Amino acid sequence: MPSHTTDSEYEISADEQRLDIATIHEYLAQSYWSPGVPRAVVERAIEGSLCFGVFHQRKQVGFARVVTDKATFAYLADVFILESHRGKGLSKRLMGFVFAHPDLQGLRRFMLATKDAHGLYKQFGFTELTNPARFMELHHPDVYKAL
Repeated sequence: MPSHTTDSEYEISADEQRLDIATIHEYLAQSYWSPGVPRAVVERAIEGSLCFGVFHQRKQVGFARVVTDKATFAYLADVFILESHRGKGLSKRLMGFVFAHPDLQGLRRFMLATKDAHGLYKQFGFTELTNPARFMELHHPDVYKAL
């Protein structure tokens, strides 16, 4: 699998050296799922994950992060396309690129959580939890306020 894909306007890459941490942090700190997240936390999350960027004229306009053991499990997180670049099929292209990555093949479970993008993820085979009673969470929604 190539480490990047391009069209005439956009490029998607798994090269973490190209990531614009400032752009990623700015978006995530204002998102519904990680409001106020400190930059240091974003940096640590990126270091411990398989990351993907969407670029337009070498500027980052999208991002996705996968937490994985590269053998049995993966969790998709922090997916976004900047608003000015939406409506061009970039989310779908990004997800296609992510799910084709060689380190994410043959996994027993691939999970995510979303408030409003169910339609996108259903196109890639995601469904609601078959047995939600089996899943538990330890959730600290205000953890970033203490940092």
